[in-house]
Amino acid sequence: MDIAKRLTQNPLLRPSDIKPGISGMEIVCLLNPGVFKFEGKIWLLLRVAERPKQIANKISFPVYNTKGEIEILSFDKSDPDLDASDPRVINYKKKDYLTTLSYLRLVCSDDGITFYEPIGYPPIFGKGVLETFGIEDCRVATMENEFCLSFTEVSQFGVGVGLIRTTDWKNFSREGMIIPPHNKDCAIFDEKINGKYYALHRPSSPELGGNYIWLAESPDLLHWGNHKCIATSRPDMWDSARVGAGAAPIRTDKGWLEIYHGANKDHRYCLGALLLDLNDPSVVLARSTEPIMEPTQVYEQTGFFGNVVFTNGHYVEGDTIHMYYGASDEVICGATLSISQILSTLI
Repeated sequence: MDIAKRLTQNPLLRPSDIKPGISGMEIVCLLNPGVFKFEGKIWLLLRVAERPKQIANKISFPVYNTKGEIEILSFDKSDPDLDASDPRVINYKKKDYLTTLSYLRLVCSDDGITFYEPIGYPPIFGKGVLETFGIEDCRVATMENEFCLSFTEVSQFGVGVGLIRTTDWKNFSREGMIIPPHNKDCAIFDEKINGKYYALHRPSSPELGGNYIWLAESPDLLHWGNHKCIATSRPDMWDSARVGAGAAPIRTDKGWLEIYHGANKDHRYCLGALLLDLNDPSVVLARSTEPIMEPTQVYEQTGFFGNVVFTNGHYVEGDTIHMYYGASDEVICGATLSISQILSTLI
């Protein structure tokens, strides 16, 4: 049951459409943008993944060193200590590395279809020891007086959630890691509920529990507590292996509507929806039994990492959700969904 209406212009952005932002690198993937409106335009905060141009029989990738400078590591593919079976993460001598270095980059559009890079808006690179493998998958919460960016910080110490605040997209206040490893997929609600901030997030526990969606609350966006698990993966279903939040939940008269991603054991990523109580978002009122969007198009099934549709950004006009999503961990696409139609599918 795929009810998403894809834009006929998809993919909207490919890696070849943008010049590398790091000297000597190539863009391998454009992924999962945060979405917001600003100065009359529609903006995407892209996750851009870069690496050195690869040479035969070698795997090379960038990391930030202790000086904050980009350093290139290179291994022989024939090295018995190397496990390169996953195109996203390699393991060398029992230590994990990412095959690309991600950072955040702004593009904007007048029509929501044709995007370009504006002059004077700098990219956001990783900074400090907790971001030495880069920063990823930013959600943008449009608050009353500012934009709040929740994103994934990646380093040898693990994967956690960082926060950046801005009012003009030129000056940024870095608040550091607000939720420690292992955690990601953090989506902050655009408004307070009963005087508190709320956020969805995804801790991971391979030994006990799983990759589930949790809810947290905060008085100030920095200190998060009263954590509650609100949605788990479901055996033998499309979201049997892991689930994670998409963008900020959408207020409807029925409840908070959250579009989330789920994957099965074959790493096939689809989208579904949760409906949360307006006054107590820890209460799940309804949930998708079947995906509302799944990888059906060629550009969603083949790419850097195929069979993936993944979103963490949208804007809403009336009943219409204008959603932007990453396909196959490589290209950026757009689709629209009807809020009332999604709600009618939930049980």
